[in-house]
Amino acid sequence: MNAHPSVLDLIPHRPPFLFVDEIVSRTTDGLVAKRTLRPEEDFYKGHYPNAPITPGVLLCEAVFQTAALYLALELKGTGGDTQGVPLLAKINEVRFRNPVFPGESILIEVKKKDMLGGFYMMSGHIKSGDKRVLTVDFSVAWKTPEGQPAAQP
Repeated sequence: MNAHPSVLDLIPHRPPFLFVDEIVSRTTDGLVAKRTLRPEEDFYKGHYPNAPITPGVLLCEAVFQTAALYLALELKGTGGDTQGVPLLAKINEVRFRNPVFPGESILIEVKKKDMLGGFYMMSGHIKSGDKRVLTVDFSVAWKTPEGQPAAQP
């Protein structure tokens, strides 16, 4: 895992469940991150061992972690509460278009569409080179789970 320090400083996720290596760019309403899927990753050993592909649920997780990075930067920039954790609230319209194979690098982009009652409505997509991989709409909140101490990224 070659996660850039800024990724580790912003979200609580850690290897082996960290699926973003670095932040590529940021705008006022979105963020682009990068991840290289290394052939030695453990999940390839069991996800079609003779013809490994990246599990779709892990590609979705890469999008959600990219959204967490965006939210952490937004909250930090506005003086908001950065002590919570990103909590996924809803997933809509996931579309898998092409598989991702070991060794590929993906670009993960998220955009904030709206915010209502503490929930951020977002969209995300992944590309590998010119190949469209995945699109998803989802909602996420930044909260301290009840009964849990606040995370310290």
